[in-house]
Amino acid sequence: MSEQTRVLVTGAGGFIGSHLVTYLKDKGYWVRGVDIKRPEFSESDADEFLLLDLRRWENCLKATEGIEELYALAADMGGMGFISSHHAQILYNNSLINLHTLEAARENGVKRYLYTSSACIYPEFLQEETDVKPLKEEDAYPAFPQDAYGWEKLVSERLCHHYREDYGIETRTVRFHNIFGEKGTWEGGREKAPAAMCRKIATAKLTGDNVIEIWGDGEQTRSFCYISDCVEGLYRLMRSDFHEPLNLGQDRMVTINELADIVAQIGGIEIEKKHIDGPQGVRGRNSDNTLLRETLEWEPAISLEEGLATTYAWIEEQVRESLAQNSEKAAQPA
Repeated sequence: MSEQTRVLVTGAGGFIGSHLVTYLKDKGYWVRGVDIKRPEFSESDADEFLLLDLRRWENCLKATEGIEELYALAADMGGMGFISSHHAQILYNNSLINLHTLEAARENGVKRYLYTSSACIYPEFLQEETDVKPLKEEDAYPAFPQDAYGWEKLVSERLCHHYREDYGIETRTVRFHNIFGEKGTWEGGREKAPAAMCRKIATAKLTGDNVIEIWGDGEQTRSFCYISDCVEGLYRLMRSDFHEPLNLGQDRMVTINELADIVAQIGGIEIEKKHIDGPQGVRGRNSDNTLLRETLEWEPAISLEEGLATTYAWIEEQVRESLAQNSEKAAQPA
């Protein structure tokens, strides 16, 4: 492009945000990244990276100054273990982030604004069986998300809708369905199921203890979308004229037990599954990609096995380094 469009990615220190920054840089954009932390596993490719707490209004004004397009990914979030036990924190923090960021974008004349929502906005009563009907965008109402995380996402979707109607800012809204990949959180409680499973399998392989703990009976179902497909979809949606919420995910549903078997095969080990009590989320969830295909003339193409192979290789290396460090510490004299 002859004149670089100035783009802001909030949440640029996180998993999806850091990958998106790199993607946009490769497309020729000038990119500002904003987060309360830098990327954990690699340096940011952003032209400018600002450490800002977007719960504060003045920081949102600073972040959006001179920006033409904004990808709003900043959120206090994690895996099911985290979002099922931090309702007040999530609702408070994410509400502040999204209210302030969108209003600051309006005040600073941002032209396009893409908000990243979640499949967690869909009603719990549509996700009570393992063989669930794929969720269509219109299934969001009547509203009944399971957690505070989903309620806040749904309210922020409405906020974007009304800002477009009232103020003319070109908003876009995407609903993520379980995005996974390398260079994301893989331990500590905020990791998603694919990363957690890769960590457990890698640990089993490297320690020789092949017992894998799985929350519940493992028959809960999900679909999983690889990170490179995710950022491609985000870019295509931003460039489109479509302004209603849109699913972004794979539409192949697997059980968590099947996910464990796929990762174990990639890792080259046999495992013993131990089912324990733990938060499981909804019983089943899958993405209906009909509108995605019609709107963008595209859909995610990377298979679960292909994406997991890359993700597992990266996480196994992280686990190997972590085990080595722990061994060194244990060997040191007291």
